[in-house]
Amino acid sequence: MFDLAGLHQAEAVVYGAMPPTPQYRWPGLSRLAGCDVWVKHENHTPTGAFKVRGGLVLFHELHRTGQLPAKVITATRGNHGQSIPFAASRFGIPVTVLAPRGNSVEKNAAMVGWGAELVEFGDDFEDARVEAVRRAESEGALLVPPFHPALVRGVATYALELLTAVPDLDVVYVPIGMGSGICGLIRTRDLLGLKTDIVGVVAARAPAMARSVAAGEVVATQAADTFADGIACRVPMPEPLDVVCRGAAGVVEVGEDAIAEAMRMLYSETHNVAEGAGAAAFAALMQHRGRHAGQRVAVVLTGGNVDTAILRIVLGGGVPVAETAVLQAAPSASGSPPRA
Repeated sequence: MFDLAGLHQAEAVVYGAMPPTPQYRWPGLSRLAGCDVWVKHENHTPTGAFKVRGGLVLFHELHRTGQLPAKVITATRGNHGQSIPFAASRFGIPVTVLAPRGNSVEKNAAMVGWGAELVEFGDDFEDARVEAVRRAESEGALLVPPFHPALVRGVATYALELLTAVPDLDVVYVPIGMGSGICGLIRTRDLLGLKTDIVGVVAARAPAMARSVAAGEVVATQAADTFADGIACRVPMPEPLDVVCRGAAGVVEVGEDAIAEAMRMLYSETHNVAEGAGAAAFAALMQHRGRHAGQRVAVVLTGGNVDTAILRIVLGGGVPVAETAVLQAAPSASGSPPRA
């Protein structure tokens, strides 16, 4: 994918637009999880999520190689869709972003705010992704896929920051959407020669990557109806699947109630707002509490872009339920035993 020199080049590009994000050890989280817990705060980027790093590196590479397009089309549930116009606007390139109907209202507004033309299409990310491919071909635009070598190299800069600042980590938990974040982390760990275990995390209601890793091949699901929209993926791509199969210690499924409870814990103990995908890593660590006594563990808080309506439900003790764009509260099951 990339070497250390390429990763340091990506750092220079990223830091032209933002500073490194912090990684903090939080004593309250450590007490709850029964181990030494560090949080990588990717909610502290200009777009509120780690994806911004990838967009910056992709467009720098296109500019450097003289391949800047006249127009860009991509698909998203929100954070990737902010990264691309954020970076493309630096070069005056128009971006069309496709998002499924009923997508996050506030992520949609942010994408438009960064300069994107927003088109709502389909019932989920996969529908929007397929339509983005069709439109890019018919309009002669550059299609930016959810997984691309430059995107992975860009987001891997968060991994380099974390693993150099806290080099003696035993385990890192990281959520998996389409795979750029975990793949960048795996590659960076290997380049640094570290032995840190990397555990991927998916929603139990969007388990395609977990099933694919178990099968050793792409296994699509019919639905991905988790409220954690950043990991609501039902058709994994072969490239990241191969990296995860070879480099991850495992993939954990977490339930909706566990994600909501993790959001509450992160807020109460750190006063950081985590979106569902951003809290998934800590939810998995809590599901494994007792396994890491005496160890140093990091969780990647990949983003904080959660709609006010969802956050209100969560902080009120409920669990959001996404049903064809209608959000309602379900009773919290945080008092029940964690899912194995």
